[in-house]
Amino acid sequence: MEQVLAGVKVLDLTHYIAGPYCTKMLADYGADVTKIEKPGAGDAARSLQPFFHNEPHPETSGFFLYLNTSKKSITLNLKTETGKDIFKRLVKEADIIVENFSPRVMPSLGLDYATLENINPGIVMTSISNFGQTGPYRDFKATEITLDGMGGWSALIGHPEREPLKPGGSQSQFVAGLSGAIASVTAYYGAQVSGQGQHIDLSIMDAVLYIQMFPTSAYSYDKVIRKRYGNRVAPFPSGILPCRDGYIGAITVTAEKWPALCDWMGMPELTGDPRFNTPANRALNINELDAIMISWLMDHDQEELFREGQRRRLPFGIPNSAKQLLEWQHLRERGYFVDIDHPHTGKVKYPGAQVRFEGTHYELKRAPLLGEHNEEIYCHHLGFTKDDLIRLKEQRVI
Repeated sequence: MEQVLAGVKVLDLTHYIAGPYCTKMLADYGADVTKIEKPGAGDAARSLQPFFHNEPHPETSGFFLYLNTSKKSITLNLKTETGKDIFKRLVKEADIIVENFSPRVMPSLGLDYATLENINPGIVMTSISNFGQTGPYRDFKATEITLDGMGGWSALIGHPEREPLKPGGSQSQFVAGLSGAIASVTAYYGAQVSGQGQHIDLSIMDAVLYIQMFPTSAYSYDKVIRKRYGNRVAPFPSGILPCRDGYIGAITVTAEKWPALCDWMGMPELTGDPRFNTPANRALNINELDAIMISWLMDHDQEELFREGQRRRLPFGIPNSAKQLLEWQHLRERGYFVDIDHPHTGKVKYPGAQVRFEGTHYELKRAPLLGEHNEEIYCHHLGFTKDDLIRLKEQRVI
């Protein structure tokens, strides 16, 4: 039983997060992904913490190991003429190339899409960059906080009377990587029909903006700028509030469910209280309502609130910690986490398939060591000898 992308050949020129996440998605679902790394150093993500047992090592970065599962690794210096020639040989047999350099880099190497298309007319090249391949910002530098802010995401996060906040983690990078994987597969299957590949221009900032439809739509409709709600979500009451053993979240109820929440709290009289009898009044008096709810919540535990809320069709949810997620019975029974054995870490749990295809095989494999597949790719596929590899290494090509 094959995986859904079995037989698709991908050349991975990516580093850090967005690009590697794109190619991870392809590799985890069966594509043959060859990651091309800088000789000696490799992907810069190899230097990102956390490290296994907090001991820095290029083979134990949690970021790298997660973002590069199921791939092969070769080293190749694309700044050398020999390195460029070898890469072009690999392009002849590839289906997809993914790169996330600055837009000027591939053309400066003589490896722009027009050149690669002449070598392989069916090739799909996905270029992921901060602001896209065109436009006045195309060569600008950016970080996570830059892209979250300029893509409109940060303007929605935080308390209305305080400064905007960045989303937790590296969300813009993962959003862009996911978009890149979808675009790459779509273009690949289009090329299978037409025989013609294409160059995909994916801006991380655009990907962030794409998922922020409400603020721009609202402003387009009636010039309203959506305000920040802190940890709340309209309609009210909603948010993340303390309970006896931690916090409980997503306490969102429609107008029809407000009486059910009042009944659960043992305070049916609140339905007729003029401070809370309409959604608008509950919003105006949300601090008073919070105080009432917190007093009630502090007599209950997370699990109790979650299960009873579900029974009453009120969507309470637990803001799980990493420990809770790893121990959660629901995810255990779904077989979500996968144990992967790695030479430098031993067995460690990884998130598994986020999408399941019925009737297909899914296998998550460990991330590669730097240059681990040099002999396999160069000797078995391209016809180099082991002596050739020694010379290429001496010449700093691999």
